[in-house]
Amino acid sequence: MATKAMTGTEALQTFLWEGVDKRGVTLKGEELGKNANLVKAELRRRGINPKKVAQKRANLFSKSGKPVTPKEVAIFSRQLATMIQSGVPLVQSFEIIAGGMSNPRFKEMLSAIKVDIEGGTTLNEALAKHPVQFDALYVNLVKAGESAGVLDIVLDTIASYKENIESLKGKIKKALYYPAVVIAVAILVSAVLLIFVVPQFEEVFKQFGAELPAFTQVIVSASRFMIAYWWAVLGIVLGTIFGFIAMKKRSRKFAEFLDRVALRLPVIGTILHNSAIARFARTLGITFRAGVPLVEALETVADATGSVVYSAAVNRVREDVSIGHQLNLAMRQTQLFPNMVVQMVAIGEEAGSLDTMLLKVAEFYEEEVNNMVDALSSLIEPFIMVFIGTIVGAMVIGMYLPIFKIAATM
Repeated sequence: MATKAMTGTEALQTFLWEGVDKRGVTLKGEELGKNANLVKAELRRRGINPKKVAQKRANLFSKSGKPVTPKEVAIFSRQLATMIQSGVPLVQSFEIIAGGMSNPRFKEMLSAIKVDIEGGTTLNEALAKHPVQFDALYVNLVKAGESAGVLDIVLDTIASYKENIESLKGKIKKALYYPAVVIAVAILVSAVLLIFVVPQFEEVFKQFGAELPAFTQVIVSASRFMIAYWWAVLGIVLGTIFGFIAMKKRSRKFAEFLDRVALRLPVIGTILHNSAIARFARTLGITFRAGVPLVEALETVADATGSVVYSAAVNRVREDVSIGHQLNLAMRQTQLFPNMVVQMVAIGEEAGSLDTMLLKVAEFYEEEVNNMVDALSSLIEPFIMVFIGTIVGAMVIGMYLPIFKIAATM
């Protein structure tokens, strides 16, 4: 096959082509390749006589930079599983899926994987070359599926797993971001009032010539400060946010400190605990069911918990299991897993149904997270309304106090 000749380190590029088939019909299309000659060879292999082959120029407004999302990886996994179940060869499956892919970056990646497979590389090895989209867990599951001859089942399981995990992440984001966004809006409204509204009242107060109440004077002073130094306030806020994010990414100790603080928060902490346990249980259950050895499975599970604290705990569990300890005993030593989880794991180990028990634990804690997030949203809305009302109401009262004072003296 012509694509087998695609060797070397050249990157795949998109070519626009025009050619004539055996019936004399003119055809047009796009083709990924390393150079124009290889694209022409591939077209001739398909029975098309190429007339024009030119590299496609990048469009400034194209979505070529759009990252590949976990949802797209999940859809790809299910599509590939369906095609393998239907008996479609692996290389042809990749060609079909890539042809229907709307994300140019993902399309190019799948075409590169197809070329690797045509060259004799196994699927798990080809996927491992793209660790951002296909992490160690994904690659290990695919490797186990290839070895056991159940690749279609494993891919379908991966798709369901990714959908469940993304749904859980969405719930956590909802629990954390909703109050943060509302508070940010309240602060923004306050800043607008201080910069644009309060100065108008101040001009009116000057015409009266009366002494301002202390509370009103505080608001007016805050307004003058914001007008004079808004750029400094904005710089400090943005610098703090970006510095916070950068420090969290670069310092594992700082990230672990923040994680521990978050896990101790009322309500939010419980949601984060339950989420980490659910992700741990589901990931380990699926990995173990696919035939990955327990110690190796724990190594890939550590990064899937979504928590620095739980990730460190899972690594300690892996070390204990590697020297012969039972999983339930190793989990108990971390003092992070509830007694119910440890007991169900112990029963699963005893009965030889560890994967089933872990998936039941995952379902229970995922449901707990769903219920708690819904309850939190209902609980937090009144507090947010009170918070915003207090800030805006205090400013309104502060601005009208001088008016009330003047009206009382008349």
